[in-house]
Amino acid sequence: MSLEAYERHFDSLNSDLGGGSVVSERSTSGTFNGEEEKLHYIPIRILGRGAFGEATLYRRAEDNSLVVWKEVDLNSLSEKERRDVTNEISILSMLEHNNIIAYFNHFMDKNTLLIELEYCNGGNLYDKIVQQKGKLFTEEVVVWYLYQIASAVAHIHKAGILHRDIKTLNIFLTKTDLIKLGDYGLAKKLDSEFSMAETCVGTPYYMSPELCQGAKYNFKSDIWAMGCVLFEMLTLTRTFDATNPLNLCVKIVQGNWTMEVNLDAYSAALIKLGYECLDQDPAKRPTADQILDQPFISCCRQDLEERVILLNSAMKKPKLSTATETPVAVVTTRSREVYFWGGGKFTPQKIDSFKGGSGAQHVCAGESHFAVVTVEKELFTWASVQGGAKMVGQLGHGDQASYRQPKRVEKLQGKAIQQVACGADFTACVTDEGQMYMFGSDYYGCIGVEGEMGMEILEPVLLEFFEQRPVCQVSCGDNHVVVLTQSGEIFSWGCGEYGRLGLECEDDFSSPMQIEIPKGATVSSVSCGSDGTFFLTETGKVLACGNNEFNKLGLNQGISGLKNHPGEGYQGIPYITTLTLVKQLSRFKIQFIAPGKSHSAAIDERGRLITFGCNKYGQLGVKDFKRHQGVQVLLGPFGGKTVTKVSCGDGFTIAATEDNHIFAWGNAGNGRLGMPADKGFGSEVCPAMPRPIFGSLHHVPDLSCRGWHTIIIMEKVLNSKTIRSNSSGLSIGLGQEASTSTVDLDMEPGSETECRDGGLGGTREVNTEGCFLDTPMMSMTNQTGDSSCPLWLRKELEDAEFIPMPEGSKPGIQSKLASFSESVTLPYEELKELKAAAAAASSRTGLSTRRMSFEKVNGLEESGVCRKGEPAACCLASSEVVQLRETLARQETRIQMLEKQVSEQHKENEKLWAAIRRSAQQEPDHKRNQRPDSSPGEQGGGGGGGGRTDGFTGHGGRPAGASV
Repeated sequence: MSLEAYERHFDSLNSDLGGGSVVSERSTSGTFNGEEEKLHYIPIRILGRGAFGEATLYRRAEDNSLVVWKEVDLNSLSEKERRDVTNEISILSMLEHNNIIAYFNHFMDKNTLLIELEYCNGGNLYDKIVQQKGKLFTEEVVVWYLYQIASAVAHIHKAGILHRDIKTLNIFLTKTDLIKLGDYGLAKKLDSEFSMAETCVGTPYYMSPELCQGAKYNFKSDIWAMGCVLFEMLTLTRTFDATNPLNLCVKIVQGNWTMEVNLDAYSAALIKLGYECLDQDPAKRPTADQILDQPFISCCRQDLEERVILLNSAMKKPKLSTATETPVAVVTTRSREVYFWGGGKFTPQKIDSFKGGSGAQHVCAGESHFAVVTVEKELFTWASVQGGAKMVGQLGHGDQASYRQPKRVEKLQGKAIQQVACGADFTACVTDEGQMYMFGSDYYGCIGVEGEMGMEILEPVLLEFFEQRPVCQVSCGDNHVVVLTQSGEIFSWGCGEYGRLGLECEDDFSSPMQIEIPKGATVSSVSCGSDGTFFLTETGKVLACGNNEFNKLGLNQGISGLKNHPGEGYQGIPYITTLTLVKQLSRFKIQFIAPGKSHSAAIDERGRLITFGCNKYGQLGVKDFKRHQGVQVLLGPFGGKTVTKVSCGDGFTIAATEDNHIFAWGNAGNGRLGMPADKGFGSEVCPAMPRPIFGSLHHVPDLSCRGWHTIIIMEKVLNSKTIRSNSSGLSIGLGQEASTSTVDLDMEPGSETECRDGGLGGTREVNTEGCFLDTPMMSMTNQTGDSSCPLWLRKELEDAEFIPMPEGSKPGIQSKLASFSESVTLPYEELKELKAAAAAASSRTGLSTRRMSFEKVNGLEESGVCRKGEPAACCLASSEVVQLRETLARQETRIQMLEKQVSEQHKENEKLWAAIRRSAQQEPDHKRNQRPDSSPGEQGGGGGGGGRTDGFTGHGGRPAGASV
């Protein structure tokens, strides 16, 4: 960015904040056109408080990334302080470097400025030094930190920015020891490297002599602060210290530092650099670039730079807004809790350990233990065993104790854990950087370490095999492991019985072996069952290998007419050792698959739940306990619902839906379903239909079942606050306390009713008869006035003409219409209405309109795409489409019947008029003159009213202009 561009940006921001609100002319257009982007944030905890306000940790719901909001109360600031805050936004928005805190957004909440920044989960350098407890850093670590600090300072100096507040508290770290320089509230833009600043600012312990003396200063003042930080890393004490500011300034000016460097621990070159940075003469201090050119840094600079790039690329950062305008922020307070049950616990057990920054993000169940990853990427494990059985290392705490409460795995402290997977008696976890750690029983070689199998690994060990092959995902069966790498390769090891490893054999392997993927397939995820494995491709197809007993892998073709031989537990393919396409699922596009001990479940792209395998306990959810050869698409309680999570245990299934319901079915023994035994859900009760559990609605971020255990994260929305874009100028709305949990927070008024009533896939029944015959649109509209019918169809229905149907009979000529089962008499006026209706039905706005509607509804269901290019399910539920089609078909049939009825009535009228004419010709004139003055219509039920004076033309008394 040029200096002129920077000045324009700075002036814009300065004027914005100076006025108490941020209003940008360039972004006003995007605020009122209904296309503003909404980002949803969930507060986690307060990280700290500074001179201008608080720093709070938030989780962005769109991508589950963590960010920091720096909150500044503008009302409490002076004009100068407001300029400082504006200055920080301006500087952050123009800096982009791997070792500098990233800026994402800023919002205005009334008079509070909210700056969204990158989060560093490793604290700051000050805390890191304190945690050393007197144990010196190695020189390798000091050089690693120094290189990153110097790189950041060199970058801001090249941009013409003087930081003015470099200190250990403003040097942040990730858990992978990546340095991020932050807090630019005191930074100043200088025109050139020779420009000098005059304001005396900064933290006293790191102030340069020229600052203490009130003299002008430049970039070399930052180098002095770097020297103080360097000596603090070398000695673990402050470079300058005193009991009062005056004494401190005297020591700084005199160069009277208090530190004592251990000459045996560090090289002379590193210590010499520290002294050069603390030279009293600013001109003699090195620049940041000269520090990077030091031999002990330059010799390994390329490796250090590659390491920084690798660590940054592995970090899960928030996705930057694609909108040109600042998006709307929706801040939602949620209660997130962890429950587990099973193994004799009939009611869900709440765990109080996971709150605030320790809130659960990911859970996994093993045969006898549980594992949880928190939002701050820490791993907790604990046991769930009966009879005081000992652990074999699967908890990772360094011993065999059965911890009954969640305990953090201390050996992984400083590692950002992304995912965890549990086997029967071992555990695997993956870090943000793709490193893989394992611990527990190595009986089948599942730990994947060199040496004799059968060892018990009590603490996490790093699998060196994957150091050059970053891991994307890991899944564990009872006794085997399958890994998907970031490059798309798949490796497996452990027990090979039934070919569960996919290596074309049944051998056991104690180290990772690469699986051959079918040509053209790209695997997106892996899922291990107890003795089988599923591989899900990017196209939604499923591959499988391993034990296919009860058809739990779905590999059988479901051939009917064959009977099992006595003693056989399965029919068709017993097991398979190579990756094989699951043909029974080929007609679905599978998004997620969950294998259990004897059955499996899958979710397709439409949110439908599909089950297959053993149904001994009704775990397939199909109302019975019979054997089913094929796959079953569950309807019933799931009709119209979108399933988001599912997991299969030993004879039972747990599933969660998008509308925040949780269902359980199958084997209820030993508390598997989380249903109280005193309410009839004992071991002898096995509900074969999904039953809701938990009285109130909860969103389920994660769910895991294994054996007889279940662990689940449940979340409820408490309240929400919308912070409009800083360009909108709109007021902030506070949401009321939610009685039902809502995941999609940018829900418009009435949309919740639509979802519940079936407008977006619910179960509401639509009275389609009434829609067309009585009040065309009332039945299609919910109580809020919003219609679940697409706009284009609603408009055509409103424009379509209403066709009345004949009701009862009236006095007149007996009709001999073949379309009626009994004779019906119709007065001429009603017949005239029928003819007019038939004429309208034949016109473009009548019958053709309905035919158009019919064709469009037909096309809607067949193509699956609506006029807007969105899936048809977004407009009409499938049941509504069927009902509309049936109603339109009935309507066309009735129109045809009316046309036939009118046509035959017309013929009958012709005959009647012909008879009347013949009678009139034969009757004497004197009798004709003596007749009362009456119209033929009064006796014949037809005619034009007034005999031949109404435009009668000899065509059956049809009024001029009428048509059939």
